[in-house]
Amino acid sequence: MTKLVYFAWVRERIGKGEEYLDLEPSIITVNDLLTHLKSRGEEYESALEYQDVIRVAINQEHVEHDAPIKGAHEIALFPPMTGG
Repeated sequence: MTKLVYFAWVRERIGKGEEYLDLEPSIITVNDLLTHLKSRGEEYESALEYQDVIRVAINQEHVEHDAPIKGAHEIALFPPMTGG
């Protein structure tokens, strides 16, 4: 089981801060995961509508969308951050 953690408006649109998923073997990269999540319902589709702007961290390290997720204990999804 992999822990998925959602932040900011990603969390608000999905309606939960975290969940555990048993990821299918066909989900190899971050892109695969985002595509899979979008198929889980309207709330996921809304949160990940512009999936190319979603930032991702695997085991608390920022990764690109082509990064493999094998062995991930925690995957965090969050929108782009701005300073100020």
